[in-house]
Amino acid sequence: MTNATKPTIHIPAITLNDGHLIPQIGLGVLRIDDEGVVPVVENALAAGYRHIDGAAGYNNEAGVGRALAVTGFNTGKARESLWLTTKLRDSQQGYDSALRAFDDSLAKLQVDYVDMYMIHWPTPFDWRSGETWKAFVKLREEGRVKTLGVCNFLPEHLERLHEETGEWPAVDQIELHPTWQQREVVAFCKAHGIAVEAYSPMARGADLNAGDGTIERIAAVHGVTPAQVILRWHIENGTIIIPKSVHADRQKENLDLFGFVLDPAEHAAIDELDGPTRAGHDPLTFTYA
Repeated sequence: MTNATKPTIHIPAITLNDGHLIPQIGLGVLRIDDEGVVPVVENALAAGYRHIDGAAGYNNEAGVGRALAVTGFNTGKARESLWLTTKLRDSQQGYDSALRAFDDSLAKLQVDYVDMYMIHWPTPFDWRSGETWKAFVKLREEGRVKTLGVCNFLPEHLERLHEETGEWPAVDQIELHPTWQQREVVAFCKAHGIAVEAYSPMARGADLNAGDGTIERIAAVHGVTPAQVILRWHIENGTIIIPKSVHADRQKENLDLFGFVLDPAEHAAIDELDGPTRAGHDPLTFTYA
């Protein structure tokens, strides 16, 4: 692949509160080992992905970096065309430790800057987000990070961060799918100009069968897959999504969301699937990496 490679599909962008534009669909790379992630990222870039969502805690930043280097997406115009996110390990929160951790991430990724740096979990039982954010601001001022974000923050955590720093993050990446819609968090983010990014957008596959066949019936009407129906629902909600797939054909399918539209009744039927059970972890008690 050369730097001149053009994506074959147009992906909408979401304008963030800092003025930057983030592609609405990205590739998630959680639970892919450092060797295995290289062809996964290469295939995604070839398919037209221009947004990679990584994290130090995934233990595969070096593999992502190798994929970016071998495809030419780590420098020049190709790098400018790519949105690259990484996240700070919870164990490295704090001012000095965050700065050191970022240097390590940048070296592994083989790039001069990242587009978004994120606090991975709020860890309210060991709150260090205020000091961490000050380090993030320094990195932004140095031009080594463009956009600052958080993951798994509930409204109380967003408010505390704002009280301590005077800033709202540009993005809050949260677990979000038809059976766990987090409407209070989403409403708070929208009220404060924070873009919502969904991880586990299909509940790791569990929501494909949600609602006694609701998703499958809608898919049959449009001649698409249940996965495409759920991802299209997110797109129509204005949510940024980062579906993970290690399979090249599935990666392409996850981008191919713009040849159909859910009618209002179909969209409402998916809205009605909201439930009380998350697929992942509780931000009030969990720490990762």
